Amino acid sequence: MPRVSIIILNWNGMEHLQECLDSLKNQTFRDFETIVVDNGSKDGSQTFLKQVFPWVRLIELDRNIGFAGGNVAGYRHSSGSLIVTLNNDTVVDKTWLEELVRVADQSSRNGMVASRICSYFDNDRIDSLGMKICLDGMSRGCARGRKFSSLKSLPDQILMPSACAALYRRQMIEEVGFFDEAFFAYCEDSDLGLRARIAGWDAKIAINAVVYHKYSATAGSFSPFKLYLVERNHFWAVLKTFPPLLLLLLPLTTLYRYVFQALVIMRGTGSGNMIRQTSDAKACLLAVLRGLWHGLCNPWPMLRKRREFFKNCRIGSSGLLRLILKHRMNFSELLDAGNGP
Repeated sequence: MPRVSIIILNWNGMEHLQECLDSLKNQTFRDFETIVVDNGSKDGSQTFLKQVFPWVRLIELDRNIGFAGGNVAGYRHSSGSLIVTLNNDTVVDKTWLEELVRVADQSSRNGMVASRICSYFDNDRIDSLGMKICLDGMSRGCARGRKFSSLKSLPDQILMPSACAALYRRQMIEEVGFFDEAFFAYCEDSDLGLRARIAGWDAKIAINAVVYHKYSATAGSFSPFKLYLVERNHFWAVLKTFPPLLLLLLPLTTLYRYVFQALVIMRGTGSGNMIRQTSDAKACLLAVLRGLWHGLCNPWPMLRKRREFFKNCRIGSSGLLRLILKHRMNFSELLDAGNGP
């Protein structure tokens, strides 16, 4: 049985698969299996994989069940004690997997290990060094947009990894569960990461496990569908995992974010400039409002999941609050408000 199971989700992403899988063939760490879950692609991905990459284990689904559901399907077919999720629109350095495993092996309580994720188009520009989180539950890659070469200090402890390229210990998954399939896509890694931290698992970053990512190559940076899912799902993650104090403050922190977003859009700075330039600005606004409504109109399913999960809480609400405050992201950083057009 392989030590590591790498799960790659694919949905009409044939154009990305060659580079991604070729980079896996060159890994210095060899004790792994590769599972590609195809979410009902219509672009010939399945035939391409069978012909060009017969060493890949292909799981063919008849429809798109999302990032969360697809990875869960891959997990059910995996056998490794370490599970790695990897986006199809990535290329990995040859020592990437070796470094992930090395950091995971430093402690049996290292339940999650993040990669150093950089831009495919500018290898020195950071996409994520683990995830940070806002007080309303919105999360984003730490140091996104900064030059890696300009950093004066490198992180060791993180709150949680981005599932774009992350290692998860099977023992941890068996204890806290894997991605919540109800999320479909986005914020499922925040939900899993917070559940794991509540259960007492540690999160580390393998700073030399380098991945190059074509950010949002599938869904688009500001597509209405993505905005809807992010808005809805971050509320679900908050309802499931946040400490009571931040739950009580959620109306205020959410209102503050909306006001801040409106100002950023009006000024045309950072992400506000990108939203103003999209031809679907009205559709994006409606998507956010739909996400707000669907995220909070029926909180009971998520609160029931919360009640079951918190029965095995190891760090307590105060411990979780300290973790969130330690790895807090402000709204200016979330929205790139300090960056001009």
